[in-house]
Amino acid sequence: MSTMGIIFANIYDSSLGELTNKRTMASLPYGGRYRQIDFSLSNMTNSGIRHIGVITKYNYQSLMNHIGSGQEWDLELEEGGLEFLSPYATDHNASYRGKLEAMNSAMSFLKYAKEEYVVLVDSGVLCAIDFNELIENHIASGADVTVCVKKGIANGEKLLDMAVKTDKKNVITDIAVDYAADESYLASMGIFVMRRDRLIREVTEAVAHNRFRFERDLVLHGYTEGSLTINAYSFQGVALFNESTAEFFHNNLALLERNIREGLFRRPGRTIYTKVRNEIPSYYGESSEIDDCMVADGCVLEGKAVHSILFRGVKLGKNAAVKDSIIMSDAVIGEGAELEYVILDKDVVVGAGKKLCGTYEHPLILKRGEIV
Repeated sequence: MSTMGIIFANIYDSSLGELTNKRTMASLPYGGRYRQIDFSLSNMTNSGIRHIGVITKYNYQSLMNHIGSGQEWDLELEEGGLEFLSPYATDHNASYRGKLEAMNSAMSFLKYAKEEYVVLVDSGVLCAIDFNELIENHIASGADVTVCVKKGIANGEKLLDMAVKTDKKNVITDIAVDYAADESYLASMGIFVMRRDRLIREVTEAVAHNRFRFERDLVLHGYTEGSLTINAYSFQGVALFNESTAEFFHNNLALLERNIREGLFRRPGRTIYTKVRNEIPSYYGESSEIDDCMVADGCVLEGKAVHSILFRGVKLGKNAAVKDSIIMSDAVIGEGAELEYVILDKDVVVGAGKKLCGTYEHPLILKRGEIV
């Protein structure tokens, strides 16, 4: 079975506010050294998928810089390998209203491919998944569309792009979109499988009738009209939904829990790769106190940090204190500064003696390059 992949880089950027003002959701830093797209790319290449299209509309320079030639994921940046489906490649100059329009603008990528199946992946859900198992389940089901779902996400409060309910035989009995589903539902992980020829037909038909949302206007529409059969594949591993600023904050700190960390990064055969950046080891000063933190390479730490994620190249001054915070690459925290429930984007400088404090549900965010 031959399979190609499509990754949506910035369909849902607006949900992360200031963190994605100048970058795509796919290029958002995560976990000290990764970007969110690393999970999608690694899952595909680990599953033998080598023909991948990354659909991106704007703010994609940092994404392209991160992926480079694709060598870290054993991919080649060329036709038939890894392709950026940017506005220059698709001749689409308006904002995408949804994934159907995005795919329609990149229709030549789909039409000239030779693979039989397509895996569609969002950039907001992080996991280590074997797509071969997913595709085999799809083929065995005989369904037109398979959606990858996760138990335990729906809670009656979180608004889900799509949720499904199944019976004891795993047959779907209900599908809802843009819905705060209760615990009886399974949450879509934004991962779908279809035959390529069927996907082309459905996308073309939907866009011709002004339907542009994949979940609502293709999956739900097909299910309710009886024109598509839908299969649910339940993923049993760790899946983190980074679909809001609060979730991004919580899911970074969740890496300090061993079961979460190992569920993402220590699955046999499911290594998550990222761009190599050679750094010297982190330096811990004589007066530094680092407790329950994840620390990347190249840091200079002379203050105190507790229950925090410190990305590459962070500088923490003497007598500075950081607690429950996410400090991205090359941020500088001056002497005596105090931070709690804060997200510092890349290259932020916090002056000596400054005090910054957010809350667990509403962390304080400093945009990239800010000086305070």
